Amino acid sequence: MSTLSVQDHGVAHHEEDHGHHHKQSFLTKYIFSQDHKMIAKQFLITGITMAVIAMLLSILFRIQLAYPEKSFPLLETLLGRFAPNGRLDSNFYLALVTIHGTIMVFFVLTAGLSGTFANLLIPLQLGARDMASPFLNMLSYWFFFTASVIMLSSFFIQKGPASGGWTIYPPLSALPKAMPGSGMGMTLWLISMVLFIASQLMAGINYVSTILNMRTKGMDLWKMPLTVWALFLTAVLGVLAFPVLVAGVVLLVFDRSFGTSFYLSEIVLNGTQVQPYEGGSPILFQHLFWFLGHPEVYIVIMPAMGISSEVMSVNSRKPIFGYHAMVYSLIGITVLSFIVWGHHMFVTGMNPFLGGVFMITTLIIAVPSAVKTFNWLATLWRGNIRFTAAMLFAIGMVSFFISGGLTGIFLGNAALDINLHDTYFVVAHFHLVMGSAAIFGMLAGVYHWFPKMFGRLMNEKLGYLHFWITFIGAYLVFFPMHFMGLDGVPRRYYAFTEFESMKRWLSVNTFITWAAIMAAVAQFAFLFNFIYSIFFGKKATQNPWQANTLEWTTPVEHLHGNWPGEIPTVYRWPYDYSKPGAEEDFIPQTVPLSQTMSSNLPHDFEDNPTGLQEHAKWINTQNKNEEVK
Repeated sequence: MSTLSVQDHGVAHHEEDHGHHHKQSFLTKYIFSQDHKMIAKQFLITGITMAVIAMLLSILFRIQLAYPEKSFPLLETLLGRFAPNGRLDSNFYLALVTIHGTIMVFFVLTAGLSGTFANLLIPLQLGARDMASPFLNMLSYWFFFTASVIMLSSFFIQKGPASGGWTIYPPLSALPKAMPGSGMGMTLWLISMVLFIASQLMAGINYVSTILNMRTKGMDLWKMPLTVWALFLTAVLGVLAFPVLVAGVVLLVFDRSFGTSFYLSEIVLNGTQVQPYEGGSPILFQHLFWFLGHPEVYIVIMPAMGISSEVMSVNSRKPIFGYHAMVYSLIGITVLSFIVWGHHMFVTGMNPFLGGVFMITTLIIAVPSAVKTFNWLATLWRGNIRFTAAMLFAIGMVSFFISGGLTGIFLGNAALDINLHDTYFVVAHFHLVMGSAAIFGMLAGVYHWFPKMFGRLMNEKLGYLHFWITFIGAYLVFFPMHFMGLDGVPRRYYAFTEFESMKRWLSVNTFITWAAIMAAVAQFAFLFNFIYSIFFGKKATQNPWQANTLEWTTPVEHLHGNWPGEIPTVYRWPYDYSKPGAEEDFIPQTVPLSQTMSSNLPHDFEDNPTGLQEHAKWINTQNKNEEVK
């Protein structure tokens, strides 16, 4: 595991290049860039744009839930035929829910989060000039961008976007005539997702290759920051799980267009039209979808975990608590996430014994998550905490992960899940543990590495405002949903006024909608801060947070190849903060152990017996000097 991998290739070439790198045109520098730092910015800005669109879609359907009987002429002006007489069309409501979920899970929290921080941090924190394949990296972004455009274009076709829910279960997704959103909108959804998965596979292969082959001298696996570990295991998950969804989607295209029956059997349309399908099973699609779908949850949350670990260690001025346990728990999550998918399917009539197996594996995967939570709290414990905006968002991520994770224990229990499945309890659970936690991890990363991306600092006071309104708003939106779910209120319903038992929740729905609007407004404070700071923010120093990792040894101005001259050598792990005996409260990874004799500890020399002997000699000399004194 501790094999060294040295990256010398291209050093001489890059040293010549730094002073007078051939002039790039606007197209090659900003549009079709092969520089990992520019591609990270492209992923981030595209991801933020998609997040804003998904947020506005959610406000539209929240207005419908709060005021189901009311007309809003403005809606008809904005949406035309999708909001006749100022009220959302019921089919379009389902389309909004579908596209909101799809954009947030895939386009924001998968590509926006991993695409940004894997591209930015993997080469910089490992000491590489760029990714293993810069061209493949560029291609992965443009596949993602094309997929985003196709997904959004479905709003401009006659019958509207896909509307079978973000999980696109057959038969709604397999029969083009099933509902308006099952036609061209669903076809565009499927094309978009195939391109998106191609993008993720290209990116994942690139990330894994870079981490395994391009670490600088001295950077063994146990000296990698937790961000890189998290991004590495996320990429492994993606490469193994995404192809299964492609298989599912291809079979769905066959059923839709070529008359096969993989997912369809004995279908009757409109009560009379018997369809010529036999022998298929819609449950097969659920197995294929959730075989990706559950690893997908961890593809979303693991980068946020890695980012939060790094940000909390830097701003607590303490080493991360239990570094090895953190790495092993990430590996445990990666392995276990492939054997829990059945907990999404307890109500499909599966054999109770099989349900029991999935229940046990689901409860076991809570263990590595609990290890991580304990270690974050122990890192904060008695730390010299600096409450930067990034630190607040990292702590917020832990808060959502705990409160959302606890309800996962309810849903992982088959007997309880049968009552709670497809209610608002599920919506509350995954919006806290996956949605809010991952978004907060992503925002922590944006605030923390903004100086590395743009050479300027974001405004901290606006960051605090953004944090508190978003944090309180998210809890006000999702916490009441638990109680709605316990009362049996189903998700994805267009209006609850039809049912006496659900009418009493109308006032709660109104409250949730206003809380969502409040939280949405706070995002515009972030957008202003983000855009303003790119151009007019306070200029950053080389290492504004006094952190140890390699990215803070690169110049503030971006260079082709990251470092002028040679890539630095790594001598120590990335979390030497507040080390007793050290002159400062941080020791960068590039400082040799021979320069920090007063603060070295025996375990610093695990792989270095010579260094341990020198350290022992130095201690003996010090002791003799003390005796002489």
